Amino acid sequence: MRRTRIRNALIRLLAGATVGALAGLAVAQTAPTAAAATDSAVTVSGRGEFKDMRFTVSQTKDLTSQAVTVSWTGGTPTTFAGTSFNTDFVQIMQCWGDDDGTVPSNPGPSRTQCQYGASPTTNRTSWPGNGQDDTRQIFYSADPTNYGQDNRYGAANPNAPGEVPFKSVDGTTITTNTQNNALFNYNTTNEIDFGRTGTNGTGKEFFEVQTANEAPHLGCGIPVTTGGVTKPRSCWLVIVPQGHLDLDGKPYADQSQVNAGSPVSSTNWNNRIAVRLDFNSVGSNCALGAEERPTTGSELAADAMTSWQAQLCSVGKVYGYTELGEPDTRSRLISDASSTGLAFTTRKLGADAGTSAPSGTTTYAPVALSGAVIGFTIERRPRSDAPDSIRKLAGTKVESIKLDQRLVAKLLTESYRNSPWGSVINGTAAKGYGWTKNNPAGIASDPEFIALNPEFQYLSVAETPATDTDLITSLGHSDTARAIWQWILADKDARQFLAGVPDDDGMRVNPYYSTNADLNPTGIAFDPSSTDDYPKSDPWCTVPPGSDAPSTATQCMTDFHPYVDDMHSGALHTRRADTLWKSSWDALSSPQSYKSPGPQTVGSRFIITITDTASAARYGLQTADLKNTAGKYVAPSTASLTAAAATATGSGVAEITPANATAKGAYPLAELVYAAVRPGKESKAARQDYAALLHYAAATGQTPGADPGKLPDGYAPLSSKLRAQTVKAANSLLTYTGPTSTGGSADGGGTDTSGGAPSGTDGVNGGATGGAGTGTPADGASTSPSAKPSFDGGKALETTAAGNTPADPATPLRYAVPVGAALGAVAGVGAPFAGGRQLSIASVTTAVRRLRVRRGRPRSSPRP
Repeated sequence: MRRTRIRNALIRLLAGATVGALAGLAVAQTAPTAAAATDSAVTVSGRGEFKDMRFTVSQTKDLTSQAVTVSWTGGTPTTFAGTSFNTDFVQIMQCWGDDDGTVPSNPGPSRTQCQYGASPTTNRTSWPGNGQDDTRQIFYSADPTNYGQDNRYGAANPNAPGEVPFKSVDGTTITTNTQNNALFNYNTTNEIDFGRTGTNGTGKEFFEVQTANEAPHLGCGIPVTTGGVTKPRSCWLVIVPQGHLDLDGKPYADQSQVNAGSPVSSTNWNNRIAVRLDFNSVGSNCALGAEERPTTGSELAADAMTSWQAQLCSVGKVYGYTELGEPDTRSRLISDASSTGLAFTTRKLGADAGTSAPSGTTTYAPVALSGAVIGFTIERRPRSDAPDSIRKLAGTKVESIKLDQRLVAKLLTESYRNSPWGSVINGTAAKGYGWTKNNPAGIASDPEFIALNPEFQYLSVAETPATDTDLITSLGHSDTARAIWQWILADKDARQFLAGVPDDDGMRVNPYYSTNADLNPTGIAFDPSSTDDYPKSDPWCTVPPGSDAPSTATQCMTDFHPYVDDMHSGALHTRRADTLWKSSWDALSSPQSYKSPGPQTVGSRFIITITDTASAARYGLQTADLKNTAGKYVAPSTASLTAAAATATGSGVAEITPANATAKGAYPLAELVYAAVRPGKESKAARQDYAALLHYAAATGQTPGADPGKLPDGYAPLSSKLRAQTVKAANSLLTYTGPTSTGGSADGGGTDTSGGAPSGTDGVNGGATGGAGTGTPADGASTSPSAKPSFDGGKALETTAAGNTPADPATPLRYAVPVGAALGAVAGVGAPFAGGRQLSIASVTTAVRRLRVRRGRPRSSPRP
């Protein structure tokens, strides 16, 4: 039996790696930069009925795939007809095109060029729209008297509803079935159908801005040449307020129905407010044929690196970047340094079990201070017995929650009753799942959570796998996952819970995650101290209750709680309130299958994820205050990340460990990212180029800002002491005189020869010694790299600084195959399902499809 399991594991590993390598051919090398700023914020006034309203968009320049805040004041509180939005709400959409000239005081686009109207076509029972205010459906009238009527479209059949067509940037025009068209649908649109105005006349929404990568039919950010000048295509954010007065200025006469009509009808469009959006360029801005230096590793460096690349590219330096889990990155740098180049890591080589540091010099340089966060989108849905102070906040977003180590352990171990969905039905537990009966259904009803977050005792949450029973987590091994488990283990209550001791209210750990071998059904204790991923160990499988699926259509834990590819993806789906669980059985499809119901319904969203500080900032996620070793609940911020960095310990590569982050203001999941280079495996030219990158990262790269080349929102600037370490490491690369690889150029591989490090350095870090320290970032640093370009490539074309990761001009598939292979291998062995189920090729294809979006490729066909 044991031999069979080993053989099957090897087969899954090989098959997964093969599928991943093939699928990796589709993965692009680019990723848009993070951008969040206030210096480009714009405030615009409403008109007519809405003249007292002021709308503010938090950022309008240097945009990429991200979220911006749209807030407003001076409105009338929203009213409802049952669960439907009735009067005084706000609708938001993104549009392309030139000013149509209809409102000289507020230029804006044609209504036919706006991405809007893709509301659900099925399962609309709890949807708060009336079929007109959330679609492009209108009624023709040559002389409109009501909102929602249109004096242009629908004239061919005035006795039936018409539709406002959608015209794509490439000329494609959709005239019918616009609600679920081939260009955008409910799963992909960024429209906000219903933005609520509170009792104080204010409101706020986080709007996902989409580039041409996410919405090719809008084309935002694509370089366009006009009059001999090439610039990224600008687009528009359009706000359409819906009121409580009819066209005659009197309150709606018919109070028996929701009177609001489509915002793209000619009558509602007269009230639209448009704000121009300027994007960073989409696509490669590096000179074709330029020599590229590979960089690989930690996702924590991704947004910073993609911003820096854009500026360095404009001065002739081209750096590729491949996102890869840190443990795999270290292994790769040890075994194949010449192809890895510069690696991003939070730990030194040889830190992983079963590995040892390579001989010769390894240079380490701190480059970024980031961290892991619990990001969330939660909207208040008050219970019927909630006090007025809570009821008046209905539909608004919860801005902050507190979480301790045991609560996060409960989520990661699938210990809430409704996490193994269907294991308890009508009070009866399935065999082996009696432990679930007395556990809360989800975190929102957990007394421990409510004690820290009292308002949740008055909030109603549909506690299902799509809401509060688990965290959205990423697939694969990472230092972030390791840090989270280390943080959990630093807490006595969390350790005891994992060992099988119930909490104060009797909740027990899912035994498949018990650190007590006597309680664990596998007979083997779970060991979080050596865990650097998010295992889904429970083999539970069932047909989801109420799905009407046949008995053979079982789902397992990775179906109920799908992995995402990385933390960036987790942040994006949390912003969209889409857990990716395919919970609806489609008996009419061929073949029959489960399908996604799409994002959660507005007003009752509840979704939580593990992501990084930069991705959370990029998509405007709220983040949890986490309990640190000092017993304080601390939110991620520049100050709390910097306080944690001051506690880093270790020789050469100082690590921030949760147990040692004892300062009261220290954020417990802060992570310090290093660049690691083995200079003996690199040519002199490559060492000079990596030194240029490090000099830049230590100077302008630590200046916060949305402009390409700056430090994106979500990072904390390195202290002066840490930046001095980086400069010292960069200089050691320039002055390196130690042994290099033999048998050809350093870039071509060869064997490492023994020898010491340069004078003034040690053989481990090439000069980047010293612990972490505090200090303030230096201002006024040069915006140019210290080293001059050391190669001749890149002179043929003039490049433009832009906030996107440049595409690989030399060999665009160089890294996609190994990364795909790694992901495939993990997929093949990472989740043994009950009954021998494995991740399918379709699952890997889905993962690659999402990576295309992450890396700057257009989205493929919409998810079913």
